Amino acid sequence: MTGPVVSRPAVTGLSTSDRVALRDLVHRYAAHVDDREPARVAALFTDDGVLTTAAPLASLDPCDEHRGHTAIQQALSGLEGLEATFHAVTGEVFDTGADDDTATGRVACLAHHVSRRDDVLHDVTWAITYRDTYRRDGSAWLIVSRAATVTFVAISPVKAARSTRSDA
Repeated sequence: MTGPVVSRPAVTGLSTSDRVALRDLVHRYAAHVDDREPARVAALFTDDGVLTTAAPLASLDPCDEHRGHTAIQQALSGLEGLEATFHAVTGEVFDTGADDDTATGRVACLAHHVSRRDDVLHDVTWAITYRDTYRRDGSAWLIVSRAATVTFVAISPVKAARSTRSDA
């Protein structure tokens, strides 16, 4: 008796060190966003890099394009009004691109955005899937493009929050 045929994922040409570097890159993105360091976030992109964000609740799909370091920094300025953020990267899948110096990625993240309204704290959580392209620049990997799709938005009360705002 034979069982069902199970297909195995294709082995990609990325080395273990490439995968570690790409994982570090996407985790640094999350950390720099939470630390309110927009210049450091932008520096993770190529000079002509593109960040395409969703606009929940208007659109859960990538819709607002920010091209270049200055535009990416400005896109992140909207986070300053939040009491705190916490981006938890929950999974990464990387594949080779067109050549050895390019790669693609699918990165899952839960992004918590804590705001204060009428002295009440609320957590607006976005389940995000980033579709990325990367390019090796010398020995470092950089983001060429990152498009955020929001799968769902949840809102819950928050009892207390340590402010991560830069002006706090």
